[in-house]
Amino acid sequence: MQVDVCEIFYSLQGESSFTGLPCIFIRLSGCNLNCSWCDTLYAKKESQGMTFEQILEKLSNYQCHLVEITGGEPLLQENTFFLISLLLEKNFQVLLETNGSKSIKNIPPECITIMDIKCPSSHESDSFLWENIPFLKDQDEIKFVIGSRKDYIFAKSIIKNNLAGILEKRIHLSPVLGCILPEALAAWMLEDHLPARLSLQQHKIIWDPDKRGV
Repeated sequence: MQVDVCEIFYSLQGESSFTGLPCIFIRLSGCNLNCSWCDTLYAKKESQGMTFEQILEKLSNYQCHLVEITGGEPLLQENTFFLISLLLEKNFQVLLETNGSKSIKNIPPECITIMDIKCPSSHESDSFLWENIPFLKDQDEIKFVIGSRKDYIFAKSIIKNNLAGILEKRIHLSPVLGCILPEALAAWMLEDHLPARLSLQQHKIIWDPDKRGV
């Protein structure tokens, strides 16, 4: 079996509850959305077919057992599910980052899904597949990328009306650095007693200082 891969690299987790941990990233090629603030447009075009054996060989170069499969949108490729299962069999802890537009029903239960719900400023807020909500497991996570006050109100409504009582401490609000100040988002969350976590894009703070704030 094989998948179309954009890149495989070793870095620190920049988002989610795994922030700051060393992680191997498998970025798969292809995406079905066109988010306005996308920072990985190259993942749509840059692609090389890699067998599972080649991927495992590449992973063996790193002394790390935390792996994230991301994109693009990894669930566009049917073999992604088999890749997840293989990595779990090889005793990797596996994270899957998905944009929420494809079904997560068949993701192996040991895999931690980090699912986006797109907000209005992404221009893809109608893309979310609402039937995914019942398939979320206790260890899964949800992320809202916030670029404006309108985005925050959108996310707050969903958290209170659709996610109440689930995924405690695993709902993340991540400001688009350069578009909204983190302290503004923090103030709104505190004012509304929102049951979510402020999640800064640590990788950009470390390696892209120009995007630390407006």
